Amino acid sequence: MTQPTVYLIDDEPDMLELLASAVEMVDMLPVGFTLASDFFQQVTDIDTQSIMALDLHMPEMDGIEVMRRLATMDKTPQLILMSGHDEGVLHSAEKLGRAHNLKIITSLTKPIVLKEFQKLLVEQKGVSQHVDNRSTENRPKVTAAELKKAIERHELILFYQPQINISTGALAGVEALVRWNHPERGLIYPDEFILLAEREGLMKDLTRTVIDQSVRQEQLWQHEVDRLEVSVNISAIDITSLTLPEQLAELLAENKLSPSKLTLEVTESALMGELVKSLDILTRLRMRGVGLSIDDFGTGYSSLSQLHRVPFTELKIDQSFVFSMLEDDEARAIVKTCVMLGHELKMKVVAEGVETKEHLDLLREIGCDFAQGYYFSRAMPADEMTKRLHSTWP
Repeated sequence: MTQPTVYLIDDEPDMLELLASAVEMVDMLPVGFTLASDFFQQVTDIDTQSIMALDLHMPEMDGIEVMRRLATMDKTPQLILMSGHDEGVLHSAEKLGRAHNLKIITSLTKPIVLKEFQKLLVEQKGVSQHVDNRSTENRPKVTAAELKKAIERHELILFYQPQINISTGALAGVEALVRWNHPERGLIYPDEFILLAEREGLMKDLTRTVIDQSVRQEQLWQHEVDRLEVSVNISAIDITSLTLPEQLAELLAENKLSPSKLTLEVTESALMGELVKSLDILTRLRMRGVGLSIDDFGTGYSSLSQLHRVPFTELKIDQSFVFSMLEDDEARAIVKTCVMLGHELKMKVVAEGVETKEHLDLLREIGCDFAQGYYFSRAMPADEMTKRLHSTWP
């Protein structure tokens, strides 16, 4: 395995040399530039698992312009933002980077604490190696014809990630996450086929498959755990389907399953299209007793208006805020506000991206209801989930 590359962009030669030494000490390859323009001239092939430590205050091309240019490229490094000025600049730059769909690892204030910098690199190196094991860059892309056959041949399977009641520590529900069990390529993750399904008109069939499997599995589990709920993600296309409420009601009745055991998750961005038709569908679903969750809350542009219009029963706080809340006062304030807002609107609140006991403890202190994340478990197949229905979590 080749050494991961860390691009260092800082106009201070001494700082560049210091950071390069820190990078080498963790067995990574430093490539330094005192001018950001040199990076764009000299680096033509970027590994998406590489890292860029970027000083925002560069004299020739500042960090904001660097991010703007990176956003136009097909492949980009992951970013560590650095600044010696006020922390508000770093917060704004992080938000801008994410708005450009760039991967922001974190931001650091100068002077840089080298041990902290090295720790970040080591952690990210481990994540990158895990991602490399399922890298999709060198394998052929799946086609619409393959996906259509996969749906027909029942090659789509579900993995389930547990949702834990923070007060009791008990299993409260699971989120169903689709995978494609390809006969030749093995397990294919949704980032390789969901956009294809939306583009090629296969999303409705895919969603029906996921909901059908989820309901049938939940019907089996209800004999084991009385109050277990299952959550399923639906797309912008699904929430404009006038037949969805009736089809779902029939499926639930056929499996003798209470609608209250099923929650449909909708992202804020999915609601930005045909709002009137979406509101029609979601209201009819809620009238039938199905739970509705607003997913990735806080990342959209019309959060409050959507909460007011749509009869949501659950609010899921986006994992980016949960992950950052231990070190970032602003992220922590957002999480607290989301919990308070959800409770005031009579909604249960779920925090995604819980990765440590410290995350869980803070959520408990804030008063969040449910937690989901790698601290408890990664998503697992149905048979493994069945074995852990009565487990202690984590």
